[in-house]
Amino acid sequence: MPAERDARPSRPADEGITGRNVVRVVGELGLDHVRAVDEALLAVLADADGPTEIVVDLSNSSFCDSSGLNALLRARELGLRAGHTLVVLAAPSHQLLRLLHLTGSADLFPVRSA
Repeated sequence: MPAERDARPSRPADEGITGRNVVRVVGELGLDHVRAVDEALLAVLADADGPTEIVVDLSNSSFCDSSGLNALLRARELGLRAGHTLVVLAAPSHQLLRLLHLTGSADLFPVRSA
């Protein structure tokens, strides 16, 4: 069963990555919205069958704070425990890439363009 979720379903997501096991983040990945992102990531992880790739589509998000980074790190850890191959960040903003580098977590997430 496809598992594709918008982290903020009240706002429409633009064209982007489609397919199985995708979470689209629309808007800021910060304290105000991290719960919705957590819930969407947990739902995709729960729905995923077998070892698979989880994609976080960030093409509609330009900001991430420490709470957003923690959500991504939690999803990565839970995914690895469940046997999923990896959590991939698609089209992360320059700001998020900088945050990943500053925190030493850049090597934990494969990155691809949208």
